[in-house]
Amino acid sequence: MPTPPQPRTAPLPPEQRTAAAPAEAPYAPQRVPAQRRQAPAAAPTEPSLFPAGGHPPVRQTAPVGPSAASAPHAGAPTAQAAPHAGAPTARTAPPAGPSAAHTTPASEPSAAPASQEGTPPDAVLIQRTMATVTPVADKVTSYFYALLFVRHPDLRPLFPAAMDAQRDRLLKALLTAAEHIDNTDVLVPFLQNLGRGHRKYGTRPEHYPAVGECLIGSLSRYAESVWDDETEAAWVRAYTTISQVMIDAAAADELRSPAWWHAEVVSHELRTPDIAVVTVRPDQPYPFLAGQYTSVETPWWPRIWRHYSFASAPRSDGLLSFHVKAVPAGWVSNALVHRARPGDVLRLGPPAGSMTVDHTTDSGLLCLGGGTGIAPIKALIEDVAEHGERRPVEVFYGARTDHDLYDIDTMLRLQQAHPWLSVRAIIDQQAHLQLPDAIREYGPWNEYDAYVSGPPGMIRSGVDVLRNAGIPHERIRHDSLEELVASGS
Repeated sequence: MPTPPQPRTAPLPPEQRTAAAPAEAPYAPQRVPAQRRQAPAAAPTEPSLFPAGGHPPVRQTAPVGPSAASAPHAGAPTAQAAPHAGAPTARTAPPAGPSAAHTTPASEPSAAPASQEGTPPDAVLIQRTMATVTPVADKVTSYFYALLFVRHPDLRPLFPAAMDAQRDRLLKALLTAAEHIDNTDVLVPFLQNLGRGHRKYGTRPEHYPAVGECLIGSLSRYAESVWDDETEAAWVRAYTTISQVMIDAAAADELRSPAWWHAEVVSHELRTPDIAVVTVRPDQPYPFLAGQYTSVETPWWPRIWRHYSFASAPRSDGLLSFHVKAVPAGWVSNALVHRARPGDVLRLGPPAGSMTVDHTTDSGLLCLGGGTGIAPIKALIEDVAEHGERRPVEVFYGARTDHDLYDIDTMLRLQQAHPWLSVRAIIDQQAHLQLPDAIREYGPWNEYDAYVSGPPGMIRSGVDVLRNAGIPHERIRHDSLEELVASGS
């Protein structure tokens, strides 16, 4: 286990956070920002810039000729190379450009599928690839990282030492992109958020081509039965568009905010043996909205980031609070709960998330919060109160046991202060009404917008309950399940 760095590290002054100029390469469009602020080397542990998929390109940008994938990189795995620990050995990756020569499997390549009604042809080809590789997803991602680190060893320091969780996140990001491949309204904001978030990792435009090259090499190996020139061309076009969306979002964000913030712990309150309320003071103003979340890196586990929701609406003193539950094998969560103390310095990524209040309407709020998922619900309540609105807010605070209702006193105090707020605790082991029954009993909810926050399983079941109660999906807000899964510990 690596020796953890000393806490209370002196923050790097904001003006020193600058970035190297971008380089052009095959899988990144040629139009890139001219100058960047450089973040320190850090590894993505959220859904990564390594998702693939995308939407039909909104702007055609041809790859700059065949990439290094068409010829083995020095030290790259080949069919003749001796097996290397964790490195692929079956065959070289296919050429990266759609026009480069490509060797197909011995069997006849599948003809390009007819476009499904309303679905662009590239989306059909990409979704077909995903359907083929999903059963062997672990092999696909392992091969991808082996290609990336053997061909581009200079990128290895950007990642944490333990890669198991990162492989899972890659797959989830891939599936997310593939699921919304023909839905730009969903996919573009998803990619823009990733692009902004990756500034803190030290990601630069010149890193994207290497990722695209190795991604296509991995997909072509494990989707041999459906892979052909048309499929490869579709993935190149999609990845080119994906990378440009992320690069553009990062460049725009660079004009408004730093790549990361240092934040000193000023308060650490242990609410239960495994739940702490951690309050920090960022080194610069940190703009966010109630209901959003951020990513946190501790000094003890560099290059490992986890998501935590803000536990209050923006405060006049600029302090930020998080509710953290230590989970088994959770490096970041256990460090924050059991090790962090006032004076320690954390790093924060940019705010993200769309589970925010629409103040242009007077709809009521129906909020389902489970475990530490009550934190952003509390922030939403404060936000409504600060806007002077008297719109009804109904909160169902779910927990397995009384012990898990660690913030019930705070919620009841808010209820006493605001007559428009109702708080109901639903305890699994004692409930006379289970959550679905309670939602039905206290409805109808025709005039309400719904908000769901908690563990991924609770969000899935909560969304089902709300849909069954007649609330349309466009009025149900929650953080991305893929990002929540990715923030596991």
